[in-house]
Amino acid sequence: MTDQPAQPAPAAPDAASGTPAKPPGRLRRLWRWFWSPSGTLSLGALLIGGFLGGIAFWGAFHTAIEATNTEAFCISCHEMEANVFREYRQTVHYTNRTGVRAVCTDCHVPKDWTHKMIRKVQASNDLLQHILGTIDTPEKFNARRLHLATNVWRSMKTTDSRECRNCHDFIHMDWSVQEKRSAENHQQAVKNANTCIDCHRGIAHRLPPGAQEAADKLWRELSNGANGKGAPAATAPSGGSVAAR
Repeated sequence: MTDQPAQPAPAAPDAASGTPAKPPGRLRRLWRWFWSPSGTLSLGALLIGGFLGGIAFWGAFHTAIEATNTEAFCISCHEMEANVFREYRQTVHYTNRTGVRAVCTDCHVPKDWTHKMIRKVQASNDLLQHILGTIDTPEKFNARRLHLATNVWRSMKTTDSRECRNCHDFIHMDWSVQEKRSAENHQQAVKNANTCIDCHRGIAHRLPPGAQEAADKLWRELSNGANGKGAPAATAPSGGSVAAR
């Protein structure tokens, strides 16, 4: 006896007419497959559940990120509250005639998503130093103040003072309403392609001893790194000690 190929089962007859019913179309078969049970849940239910779970995760993640961008979070560590925050409260960035205030993250955290996430990862080192107690006393903080300030200057210099430009930009400045010295310096900065941090250091936090020398050294390092050894040595403008007014 030879084996015969299996034949498809005949379609069940239509109850009303007695004629065989047509097999379901491709779209209907796809729809049935989409909602067919997979273990205990259908594929459709799994996809919808995953989609809603993704939205919930993204919402929670975004909420957590924004919570770390508040002033209250920044000064929850006593190192910040007892040192730089108290200095910042005495500056024009905290209190001024227009009531426009820049909080910690306006200056230290980028706005765009990519650079913000990079900065958040870098900030994990701040948590480590908090645990280690690296700057948990005024004496320890002041001993490292120049090092910390130099790191911030380096970041601002290499990003063309990106966070400063969220509020301040040369192209939107009206020279005619500025003081004569400010207008001249800003126009010269545009001509020389300078950036904010070249001149405006110490406007939110006290400058440590040796700040000008450290800035000069940093500017030379960055200039040599960008132009190669033997390039003209750049120095930070002496106006870098601009105090908050």
